[in-house]
Amino acid sequence: MNETVKMAGVSKRYGNATVVGDVSFGLHAGETIALVGHNGAGKTTLIKLMLGLIRPTDGLVRVLGENPATGDFVARQRLGYLPESVSFNMALSGRETLRFYARLKRVDIAAAEELFERVGLAPEAVDRPVRTYSKGMRQRLGLAQALLGTPRILLLDEPTSGLDPALRRSFYDLITELRGKGTTVLLSSHALTELEGRTDRVIIINNGVAIADGTLDDLRRIARLPTRISVKLSQMDVAPRWANGGMKWCRNEDGVLAAEVLPDRKVPLLHDITADAALISGLTITEPTLDDLYAHFLRTQVTK
Repeated sequence: MNETVKMAGVSKRYGNATVVGDVSFGLHAGETIALVGHNGAGKTTLIKLMLGLIRPTDGLVRVLGENPATGDFVARQRLGYLPESVSFNMALSGRETLRFYARLKRVDIAAAEELFERVGLAPEAVDRPVRTYSKGMRQRLGLAQALLGTPRILLLDEPTSGLDPALRRSFYDLITELRGKGTTVLLSSHALTELEGRTDRVIIINNGVAIADGTLDDLRRIARLPTRISVKLSQMDVAPRWANGGMKWCRNEDGVLAAEVLPDRKVPLLHDITADAALISGLTITEPTLDDLYAHFLRTQVTK
């Protein structure tokens, strides 16, 4: 895949404080990446480095082949950015705001008008002052300005903050559309649950260090966390052979047996369970979530 962002051995220090330490990764065209970590972990600093707003103390940052801090305007024009806390001139209308940013970015103002519908900003709101907007409406306006000029790279910091569930779904539909067109999308978010199934890759940052990087399947394989298997029995008093395999099974009042199974035991156990198909009326497999993996990698880093 075509690499759009490269960070190699990047560190950022302010005096004696190291905010980012020796971080290396590449982002690629058509890839959606979740950048996750607690407040102060270094996520926003990494985004600012990609934008060229700050320069690394050590290491190399390249965006579309250019140094973002010194590169030409054309490369920066292909970047879209939505900060965590959007801030606009409250006296301007939504239309005036987007036209202002279109002129700054030197993109077609007429094309900017189409973005209001794409981000779900109602026509009756477009010509109202931004001071009358709710937080969600300002967030949608911020997303519209990030999309100006059909960017090749989108850097979105807490992009769904203030959006209701329906608009969150619309937002991720838009991200899927952009990904299909080859846009690199970096999502920095605390909303780990909603990121599952919507990103190709997860980078976990803690104390300025990238402690994990890979697909969800990659991270599950590395973490070796147990999978929860729940089996609803067709008969309450039955004692299946596979329930005597040395694992701790818990049975509830509805006749459901549940156990946590390590990765190397999962497939053989499922084979045994499905071989006794007449004994089961339901089967649920719950893999470790992104929340589980995030907590695991944080614990692992602390105990090293």
